[in-house]
Amino acid sequence: MHTTQSRQGRQGYGASPRRTSTRGNYRRTEQSSNSRGGGGRRTDRSGGSRSGVDGRRPFHARSRAPQGRRGGGRRLPTFNPSQFINTNPVDTVVETYTPKHKFGDFGLDKRLVHTLSKLGLATPSPIQDQIIPEILDGKDVIGLAETGTGKTAAFLLPLIHNTLKDYKRQTLILAPTRELAIQIEQELKRLSEGFKLYATVCVGGANIRPQIQRLRRQNHFIIGTPGRILDLLERKHLKLEQISTVVLDEADRMLDMGFIVPIKEILSKLPKERETLFFSATMDDKTKALVGDFLKNPVMISVKKKDVTNSIKQDVVRYGTNDKYETLVKLLKSDGFSRVIIFGSMKHSVEKLARQLSQSGVVAESIHGNKNHSQRQRSLARFKSGNARVLVATDVAARGIHVDSVSHVINYDLPNTFEDYVHRIGRTGRGDKRGEALTFVAGS
Repeated sequence: MHTTQSRQGRQGYGASPRRTSTRGNYRRTEQSSNSRGGGGRRTDRSGGSRSGVDGRRPFHARSRAPQGRRGGGRRLPTFNPSQFINTNPVDTVVETYTPKHKFGDFGLDKRLVHTLSKLGLATPSPIQDQIIPEILDGKDVIGLAETGTGKTAAFLLPLIHNTLKDYKRQTLILAPTRELAIQIEQELKRLSEGFKLYATVCVGGANIRPQIQRLRRQNHFIIGTPGRILDLLERKHLKLEQISTVVLDEADRMLDMGFIVPIKEILSKLPKERETLFFSATMDDKTKALVGDFLKNPVMISVKKKDVTNSIKQDVVRYGTNDKYETLVKLLKSDGFSRVIIFGSMKHSVEKLARQLSQSGVVAESIHGNKNHSQRQRSLARFKSGNARVLVATDVAARGIHVDSVSHVINYDLPNTFEDYVHRIGRTGRGDKRGEALTFVAGS
């Protein structure tokens, strides 16, 4: 532990904490700057969720202590601090995987194979090795894989190949956040350089008019968040009659963020004869229901890694009543905190914290729903380039952010759910890298 030793004892994550459902205005969700007020669930055009309650289960402690309250009647998650401690994580054992193919063996277009060779890519990852042949055969697929497994290229490579064979093909790719949509487009550009394939990214938080303008040309790939795609459909600026393939990337995240209705509306407007590619890190009841409704005899490929909470060093940081910020600054000025993501609970507090850190000599950027698309991209670019050592983010705004070599994740404000906690700390310790997650806990 980074301050006073916990008396709770150390324990890992052999089992998930007990969780129960709750009602009432519990969950605080990220809202975009262009969302409207009012009750009920509505889909944000930026790729977020518009509601005071998102139906997710609260983070409860095994002790099941009464929930604390903050001013205004908001409930806060309670927990056993030892649940955030795992200072002796299981060593990451990299299982040796022997691929059945090389990229040149799939029958991919020779130009595409040549591009992969120039990029230094010869051997596919497990998800690529197993799922590319199924997509090339035109089958509906379910790919169970986390980020960092090469799943983006796993569906882009066969889709690029199919498009090079038939330039009239169109692919629709749905992603939970604008950041992930943009990263998919960037990977598409990298893999298809010189092929004269055109793509348009349609996400909220950005001016819709340029997107409408780009949709008037022949696009081979349309990549977007469900809210903005549905908006464009309703405005009749987007037609789906020519879509040959639809990809749902990080489908569990989209459902978790409240996109079930927009996704169903979009899928219902697609041609019946199409290819549906479904990628998810988990397969809960909601996800299974969506699969059952919209996929035809899908082939399932799973390359799930072990629970991320067992492979990342985790600890708590104790702070006193009036020294939370000072504790954070002291921590960030310690050795080893080279690239840090800090999670806060609210948009305004995230922005304030980033400004305070910069004033204290720790260069920080922020990402939250009050920032528009270009502002969020600038913040992310500064963090990726190393011009900012710290990125302060809200949960929803950070979904889809994949940055290599994040040394630490700091939960400055507590997560609302166990799933949020796992998602947060998964930003570090990616691939074969080591990572550390620290959670701030009040009390000495």
